[in-house]
Amino acid sequence: MGRIRSIELSAEARKSLEQGYKTGKSHGFRQRCQIILLKSEGRSSEEVATIVKCCEVVVNNWLTRFEKEGIEGLKTKAGRGRKATLNQARDVEAVKKAVRANRQRLKIAKAELEQDLGKEFSLRTLQRFLKSLTQDISELGKE
Repeated sequence: MGRIRSIELSAEARKSLEQGYKTGKSHGFRQRCQIILLKSEGRSSEEVATIVKCCEVVVNNWLTRFEKEGIEGLKTKAGRGRKATLNQARDVEAVKKAVRANRQRLKIAKAELEQDLGKEFSLRTLQRFLKSLTQDISELGKE
């Protein structure tokens, strides 16, 4: 068995990690905070991996990233994940036009949009996009 790699946390860092673990927005961020807190208790990477249900290499990778970047390094960086099929900046006018022309028939509006934009997407994607537009409009009204 090799040496146990641990980390010393200042009171402020421990407090911010505990806060992140309790109230972080994403599950991944909360889990990463938990990994660092468990490692600061002197636990082995294998033991932490068992508790958090991940691989010990993942534990060591997050520990290294925390040492380099602090708590900001535990957050998911921008640009991760799948890109949106419909972009609000580019496609909003085309969507509005197609939906106005076919208010009661979203399937027809979807077909027109797929042809105009050269993209394929589901009816559910169009519905979610329209919902996000109405949420943005309602948030503007609150300001």
